[in-house]
Amino acid sequence: MIRYAIPAFAFAAALPMTAQAAEIQIAATGPVVELNVLEEVDAAPDMVTVSAGVSSEAPTAVEALRQNSRAMRAVIDRIKSLGVAERDIQTSSINLNARYDYDQQRQEQIFRGYRASNRVTVKLREIDETGEVLDALVVAGATDLNGPVFGLENDERAKVAARRAALQRAEAQAREYASLAGYSNVRLLEISESVQGRSGPQPIVVTGSRLKAMDESAPVEPGTISTGVSISVKYEMTR
Repeated sequence: MIRYAIPAFAFAAALPMTAQAAEIQIAATGPVVELNVLEEVDAAPDMVTVSAGVSSEAPTAVEALRQNSRAMRAVIDRIKSLGVAERDIQTSSINLNARYDYDQQRQEQIFRGYRASNRVTVKLREIDETGEVLDALVVAGATDLNGPVFGLENDERAKVAARRAALQRAEAQAREYASLAGYSNVRLLEISESVQGRSGPQPIVVTGSRLKAMDESAPVEPGTISTGVSISVKYEMTR
C-alpha cells in the first residue's frame, strides 16, 4: 500500500533557478510550480530488536555487581545458544546505584544497599522465533524485556518503489496545475529528496513476571512497517 500527502504548491514568476546540489544555473522562461510530495511504502519487516535487562540487589556494591554479572552472563549465553551471532548482541547500559528508603517516622533516608543493572540489545533475524526467544530470556534470568521493535535489514527496494511513485505523482500534479493555468506541458527543473524514517508498531514493555505467568510463548505479530521518501520538485510550465 502506498500513501501520499497532498502537496503544497506555489506559482512563481519566471526567474533564474539554481540547482544547489549541482551548482548549475537553470533558466526558466515560464511560470514555475513547486511541489512537495511524500510517498510511503508498507513492507513486511525482516528483523526485530529486543532488549533484555537483569537487576540485582546486595548489601555492597561489589556483591551487587558480581551477582548481576553472573546473571547477565547466563542471559547472554542463552541468547547465543539460540543461534544469535555475537555481532547482533550489544551491551546497551550498565548501572550501579545505592538504594535508600525514606523512613517516615524518623524523617530520614535509610541506606538499604546497592542495585546493579545490565541491559543488552539483541537483533533477531528470524521474526517467527521472537516469542520463543523472549520466553527463553526470562527463563535464563532476564528480569525485564523491552520491545519488540521491527525493522528492515535493507529497505532500498521499498525506497525505490516510493521514489518512483513520488516522481510520477509529482509530474502528474504539475501537469494538472499547468493545464489549469493555460499551459500544455511542464519541464523538470529541480529535484531534492529527504529520506523518511522507518515507522511501525510502537515498542511494548514486557516484564519478566508477566511472561513467567504465561503457559505459552509470548504472541508476537510483526504487521508491516513504513519507509519512504519525501521529494521537492520544481517544474517550469511550457506551451
